[in-house]
Parts: sequence; structure tokens; C-alpha cells
Amino acid sequence: MRAVALMLLVVLAGCGTDADATPDAPPLSAEEALALESEARERAQSQPREDLAADTAIFAGGCFWCMEPPFDRLDGVHSTTSGFIGGHVENPSYEEVTTMRTGHIEAVQVVFDPAVVDYGRLLEVYWRNVDPLDNQGQFCDRGPIYRPAIFPRHAEQEALALASRRELEESGRFDQPIVVEITEASRFWPAEEYHQGFYLKNPDRYQSYRRSCGRDQRLEELWGEELR
Repeated sequence: MRAVALMLLVVLAGCGTDADATPDAPPLSAEEALALESEARERAQSQPREDLAADTAIFAGGCFWCMEPPFDRLDGVHSTTSGFIGGHVENPSYEEVTTMRTGHIEAVQVVFDPAVVDYGRLLEVYWRNVDPLDNQGQFCDRGPIYRPAIFPRHAEQEALALASRRELEESGRFDQPIVVEITEASRFWPAEEYHQGFYLKNPDRYQSYRRSCGRDQRLEELWGEELR
């Protein structure tokens, strides 16, 4: 009965929950960004990688339903898992996280073969599936659990993530600051099973939610031809 009730809640409410937004974080200066990137690269060079057969990446970009499909399409991606990261409650439920009291962010964990698709390519896909100018949520989903973030799992990922953000900042593409945070990964907690592969299990509900949220319209405004 609890699973049925939770599913009904999702169908009625969608992935989003209105909440008070978090305050804007001040953008890093160019000097601070370069210093962070240099420090991360030094750590990456001093920490040898042991497992090159598979790696894991964690990204937050609003509703986790919408962050699975772009990575699932990539050759070399073994799996995507919707879940939560960054909070202070162990093994939180969706209901708990959406109260905005646990400190978690909705995120997707990507298991991939770096010999087929590298982390740099995952970053390219990530950026083009988020609004990097909005840290108050993403698209129609508002509040801290929907803010965009990259969670490096080791020093090499951190260096690449910082470099990708700096490259976007210096590209001149946007006249507003890039506000996506880059924070070392903490424990990732998978969400309930009914959230996993939601776009495949419930395609009509997923597409209806995605359209009503204005996600694709905003991505088109931000990225245009790069989406294709």
C-alpha cells in the first residue's frame, strides 16, 4: 500500500516540489577558479587510479528522472541510478528528501567504461542538459534539492570538472555567472525502485511532466544547435 500511495503522489505532483529557494552563491573569481583547478590537477597526478575497467560519476541537474536518458544513450554507459546525495540523513526516502529538511540533492549516478566514454564526454552531456545559470532549482522544479551540481569521486574527475566549468565561463556564451557547484562526492543513496528508469516505465507520464516543466524549451534557448 505504501508503494502504491507513493506512486500516486508522484503521478499527481510530478518530480518537483515548491519550496523556498537558497540564496545565490557568489561566483568564483578567475584567480580562485584557476587556483582550485591547479590544486585538483596536482592531486590527480599524485593519486594513481586503480580501477580503470569501470568508473562512476554523479551529477545533479534537477529532476533525476530527466537526467537518466541523456547518459543512457551513450555507448560505454553501463547504468544510471536516480538517488540522493549530500544530506545528513542515512538512506532517505523520497518523501523525506522532498521536505527539504534532509540536505540532500536529487542526483543521478552513472556507471561507465572509461575506455569507451570518458569523463570529459560525460561532462559535455551534463552541461547541455542543465541550466548552468540557475542555482535556485532547475526549470519548473524549485528549491535546494533541485539545484545543479557536479560531485567528483576522485581527484581526476575534480580537475576535469573544474576545467570544464572554467572553459564554459571563458567561452563568453553567457552574460551571467555559471553557478553550478562542484563538490566532492559523499554517500549516494539510490531512490525507490519506482523512480529508476521512470522515463521507460512511465513514458507518457514522463513526457507530460517534461513538457509541462519547460525543460526542453529552456535547453533550446541555452544551447541551441549544440543539443543536436
